[in-house]
Amino acid sequence: MTTFQQRVTAVGALLARVMAVTTLCVSAASLNAQPLGAGARPVGADWSRSPVYGARGMAATAQPLASQIAIDVLKQGGSAVDAAIAANAALGLMEPTGNGIGGDLFAIVWDPETQQLYGYNGSGRSPAGRDFSAMLRSIEKMKSQGQLPEDYQGIPSHGSLAVTVPGTVDGWFALHERWGNLPMGEVLAPAAEYAEVGFPMSPVIAAAFAANKRRFEQRAPMIEELDNANALYFPAGTAPTVGSVFRNPDLAKTLRILGAEGRDSFYKGVLAERMVGYFEAIEADLTAADLAKHSGEWVEPRGVDYHGVTLWELPPNGQGFAALMMLNIIKQADTATMERGSPELFHLMVEAKRLAFEAMAQTFADPNFADIPVEELLSAEFAKAQFARINSDSVLTAEALAVPLEGEGDTTYLTVADESGMMVSLIQSNYRGMGSGLVPKGLGFMLQDRGELFSLDPQHPNVYAPGKRPFHTIIPGFVTRQGKPWMSFGLMGGGMQPQGHVQVLINIVDFDMNLQEAGDAARFLHDGGSSPDGGSPGDYGTLYVEPGVPATTVAALRALGHEVVVDESGGPFGGYQAIQRHDETGVYSGATEMRKDGTVAAW
Repeated sequence: MTTFQQRVTAVGALLARVMAVTTLCVSAASLNAQPLGAGARPVGADWSRSPVYGARGMAATAQPLASQIAIDVLKQGGSAVDAAIAANAALGLMEPTGNGIGGDLFAIVWDPETQQLYGYNGSGRSPAGRDFSAMLRSIEKMKSQGQLPEDYQGIPSHGSLAVTVPGTVDGWFALHERWGNLPMGEVLAPAAEYAEVGFPMSPVIAAAFAANKRRFEQRAPMIEELDNANALYFPAGTAPTVGSVFRNPDLAKTLRILGAEGRDSFYKGVLAERMVGYFEAIEADLTAADLAKHSGEWVEPRGVDYHGVTLWELPPNGQGFAALMMLNIIKQADTATMERGSPELFHLMVEAKRLAFEAMAQTFADPNFADIPVEELLSAEFAKAQFARINSDSVLTAEALAVPLEGEGDTTYLTVADESGMMVSLIQSNYRGMGSGLVPKGLGFMLQDRGELFSLDPQHPNVYAPGKRPFHTIIPGFVTRQGKPWMSFGLMGGGMQPQGHVQVLINIVDFDMNLQEAGDAARFLHDGGSSPDGGSPGDYGTLYVEPGVPATTVAALRALGHEVVVDESGGPFGGYQAIQRHDETGVYSGATEMRKDGTVAAW
């Protein structure tokens, strides 16, 4: 065979192979071939990845640059609290779709020196000068002027009626005063620098920006002015895109003022003056006196034992105790005999959630304004009585059960640990989306809309009142084992948080998942019904599950009466971060999940 013939033969063979591959591809397409799935792992679940390990320090946040900032602060001699504040400040810039200094903050800190947990409630209050009657008059006026639909229920989700005093800055300085090592100016400097020079936008946050732009356009009639927000976050009428460089020089100036002049610059000084000028310009009710009077408070975490560990949550006005009630109910059953993906376990967890949230809907509020029966709600007797109500063959009917959930919420959760053994569990939010839509000119942040969560039912403990903190969704979590710190963790996203805390803990404790797998595993979110801010107690709502829940389980849950929707978006199921400490070695492992942009950084 000549060289030419060899070449022809080779080309022919190559064409034959190409045609064969093409035929296979066409055949596969005609058979509706499934998209390419996950690869295999040498250890662990194929749908997850390895936890991160480090001995001297660790940070897990929803944005990789914020995690790096936290580690840099630790390397400079900062404490875990310094690093957590630095990361939170960066997230207010890099993830303003979920948090910022116009919002509130809650934290749990393990102090290795005293071997104790400490809790901080950094939530703000409603304007002292607007009473319940004034609130109703304002809502009716907005309806008469076409700013609200005639059938709108509750406090407007956007605009000044939903704004409460921002508590985050107070929380930073309270934590820093107790455990900070570095000057606050140094702690806030990395976020200020990024705000000035810019950072590249990450995918999940970019998608949230676009969603918030659509929401503000829809809710524009509620909002006194949107020009400031549009100029800051949506210049040229577009949301930031993936990989684009986003800058916020106004926030850089604000952070530098805070670093140089301290907490009072925000509540009594130059920053307060600018906020008050803005309130007056848009005829909002918050005043200089409201800002000056603000203070958060140290609170005592409460724990519930579950199969050898103790889950700790903060008391109301947050919803953390709902997770404790859920665990108390679930541990009445023998979960060791159930498969993790079984309908039996899903049914138990969902019904426990509905029962726990029922109690929350009726009782949770600012404890300074309401007598909350905490001891009863967390008692073994109450849990046994609630468990006895669960039917194995059907859901509890809506007529017999008020099913609470407070609606959506966009939040950031982060956790940091240092070489001394200090561990910080911190959660921070503007509540719905980016917040109220109101941006005080020149300050670089949006005011929260947390006041939407007040009830307008005069008989409810969470009813709106002046100088009152609304029911809160954001909850940091912490787990101890035999009295020692074991895990600092949390999830983001409104009512997902208590039910997410429980699902992750069950994954780890009962089913031996590692820290990363426990967050990546498919979750459920039960949504709908009544809540501390209103709702529809006659509705079952909807049970959202992720595609990883077995189809047989979905079918069985529907047969039991659950209204199940398989949701492939990844959106409603929160975002998880965690750091775990090895009892003997002190080595940390960390996890952050696929539903967000974040990462774990270790030292």
